[in-house]
Amino acid sequence: MRSTVLARALVGTAAVIGLAAGGLATAGPGFAAPAQTPRTQSVSILATNNLGLSTTQAKYIQCFMRDAPASYTGSIDGQLGTNSWKAMQRHLKAYWSYTDSIDGDPGPNTVKALQRMLKFGWGYNDAIDGDPGADTKAAFKRFANDFASLYPC
Repeated sequence: MRSTVLARALVGTAAVIGLAAGGLATAGPGFAAPAQTPRTQSVSILATNNLGLSTTQAKYIQCFMRDAPASYTGSIDGQLGTNSWKAMQRHLKAYWSYTDSIDGDPGPNTVKALQRMLKFGWGYNDAIDGDPGADTKAAFKRFANDFASLYPC
């Protein structure tokens, strides 16, 4: 009796599995699982972009931005991240014809305004092209070093 019950259970289970497999094999698109929509993530603008400055030089820039009308309120950590660049953009907007958004991204328009500023007194002599090349970085270093004693951290 026990073997008959066990055999019936096995046959019944096999039949259910077979029916389920056959049903799925012939299922139409209405029976398929819903399509997965791609998930998008919000990504912050950038981690840091010191444009060739050392950590110490970047701290000089942050101290300058803290004391300038740009009102940088972040930490003086030597990492020019989003908040540092937002402060720089506010400074560039006030004095150096920066007209783009204050988004913390040192993109081409930010670099163009920075180049205009660096051309004024820090030896930048190349085109105002938005490319932060070697001359832009060298002038930015001179700018940072000039403010080492004026804006001590």
